[in-house]
Amino acid sequence: MEAPLRDAQWRSLYGLSYPVFTTVVEKLKPYITQSQLSLPSDYAVAMVLSRLAHGLTLKTLASRYALEPYLISKITNMVTRLLATKLYPEFIKIPVSRRRLVETTQGFQELTSLPNMCGAIDTTPVKLHKISPDTINGSMYSCKYGFPSVLLQVVADHKKIFWDVCVKAPGGYDDATHFRDSLLYNRLISGDIIWDKAVSVRGQHVRPYIVGDWCFPLLSFLLTPFSYNRTGSPPQNAFDEALMKGRKAVEEAIGLLKGRWKILQDLNVGLNHAPQTIVACCVLHNLCQIAREPEPELWKEPEENGQPPRVLENEKSCYYYGESLRQVLADDLYQRLSSR
Repeated sequence: MEAPLRDAQWRSLYGLSYPVFTTVVEKLKPYITQSQLSLPSDYAVAMVLSRLAHGLTLKTLASRYALEPYLISKITNMVTRLLATKLYPEFIKIPVSRRRLVETTQGFQELTSLPNMCGAIDTTPVKLHKISPDTINGSMYSCKYGFPSVLLQVVADHKKIFWDVCVKAPGGYDDATHFRDSLLYNRLISGDIIWDKAVSVRGQHVRPYIVGDWCFPLLSFLLTPFSYNRTGSPPQNAFDEALMKGRKAVEEAIGLLKGRWKILQDLNVGLNHAPQTIVACCVLHNLCQIAREPEPELWKEPEENGQPPRVLENEKSCYYYGESLRQVLADDLYQRLSSR
């Protein structure tokens, strides 16, 4: 079969082309072999990918692959766990090397005209197919849109590749609380991550930063809009518009993730296995983006609204620095746009 035809067929069955499929199998094969599974590695991976790509039920897969549902469940858990643990460090990495930082900040500058932006953060609820009535604090899983879910927080670069993923909270949590519970927040607030690529803007030292919407706290390393309805001064509105262009990268990345791995539109795995299944899909998303796989139709998220979170005591110095940094960037951007 011709390669383009073969790849189109593999995408429709397994969510990715044959070369990317073989990469996944090669990376996972040593671990699957160790588990003494009675199935060939490529067969096990194909089965799990078809489940992730189409959200198929255990019953459907059982009849398609002539296997017992419990065995399919076991294989799904094993493959998603391997993707989420063994492949995560290779394919989801914070951009700390100079080369990658330069590439990422330049990519965002081309999109937004803002200097030194290195990522865009967002949170999305992943709908759970069902939640057991005896789940402890079950009501905490109901998200703002009214369905049971767990929260996925991601940071994406300009190519819509995730460089941080966190699944830590039930759907009832707000974005700011989930962010503050994440390892990324703790590493940034404590200064554990130092991005060594500062630029000077109007005499102010500007280190790399990420951008988010108004549901996130404004901090020295996370810049948010001045207002959600463009009610600021002309420089502030220009900044908000630029920031939202940067945020579009993460919105589209989430849309691609849920569009390509349809299981995330209605997650039909047990609550205990939900986080690893979601992270596994994020790893596969990155593999597809790196290989420049054709982008499927974006899954559309509902419109978001919410109040800006309050500033915590330990964040105050970071908040004031973020406030001053945001204004400097807004004034600089507005002056550059005005003089064109």
